[in-house]
Amino acid sequence: MDTLIDRLHPYLSYFGEHAYLQAIAVIIIGYFIAKLVNWGLSRLVHLILKKTRTLFDDHVVELLRGPAFASVFLVALSIAAVLVLEGSMETATLSLFKSVAVVIWTLFLLQLARLILRAMSGTPDRFAIIRSQTLPLFENLALLVIIGAAIYFLFTAWNIDMTAWLASAGIVGIAIGFAAKDTLANLFSGVFILADAPYQIGDYVVLDSGERGEVTQIGLRSTRLLTRDDVEVTIPNSIMGNTKVINESGGPHKKFRIRLKVGVAYGSDIDQVRAVLMDVAQQDEGVCDNPEPRVRFRTFGASSLDFELLGWVDEPSLRGRILDSLNGAVYKRFRQEGIEIPYAKQDVYIKSLPGSVQE
Repeated sequence: MDTLIDRLHPYLSYFGEHAYLQAIAVIIIGYFIAKLVNWGLSRLVHLILKKTRTLFDDHVVELLRGPAFASVFLVALSIAAVLVLEGSMETATLSLFKSVAVVIWTLFLLQLARLILRAMSGTPDRFAIIRSQTLPLFENLALLVIIGAAIYFLFTAWNIDMTAWLASAGIVGIAIGFAAKDTLANLFSGVFILADAPYQIGDYVVLDSGERGEVTQIGLRSTRLLTRDDVEVTIPNSIMGNTKVINESGGPHKKFRIRLKVGVAYGSDIDQVRAVLMDVAQQDEGVCDNPEPRVRFRTFGASSLDFELLGWVDEPSLRGRILDSLNGAVYKRFRQEGIEIPYAKQDVYIKSLPGSVQE
């Protein structure tokens, strides 16, 4: 600051040799320069509005106007303070102006970070990890980083040594990390799940442990499933991120293929069986026409010819109802067509009864 005053001294002498007159002149000139900077930013906003289609850069320049004006005016006030104050009063005043500048720019950075993150969350195809679900997490992380940096600069402005504070913060951070390792594991797993999107809300998933249900909520700590028994299951994201998950709603569409296995007696007309099964599937309104149902002759069983009717339903939740409808229709049609469904039989031969006399 003293070097700056020495450079400005030849120009300040035009306002007289009295320090207070020079200080007032510096404040007035600084105010007008700050207004000029503010006017220049306004013109810049006007030019940007003509050339861009998005409002993001316009908002950034609008946010910058206040801190730019305040910074220029605070520099003028600092020069004026150096001209008229001495010793501890000068040091305290300059520290106060630095603190005000830190607060102003901290508020600007908080607004800027929120603006950038929300703009990024609006384009998930370019920034997959930042979505509406993860936006609060990144906003809080930005808040912590910016507030931490602001506290550091505030201490520096008042010439307070931060070495001991940083060491203490490091120790506390390590302790908190060990104490909350499970929570942090769930948190980071939740972020990666939301970014990678192996499943979404409304999908039907089957876990490696056997649970099957509809995803009702994907949080930063856990994922919730609603089973077909209307029981809600809450699973920590650290488990969801490290287990095999079958997404029945994944793929090119949400349609789900159902399989109806049926056996007919040896000697049955397999062409007739195919025709009956296809007709049953086509008559059922719950079975999709596209892809069309199909019948497969799978194998020669121990006591039956094993067929499988394959069809698609609109979503996995319809699997049970459509299979019930198809099973009933197939049984009735087989009875009408005289197609036998074999079942296990055992013949018992008695060679002799207890106490009988053999001749």
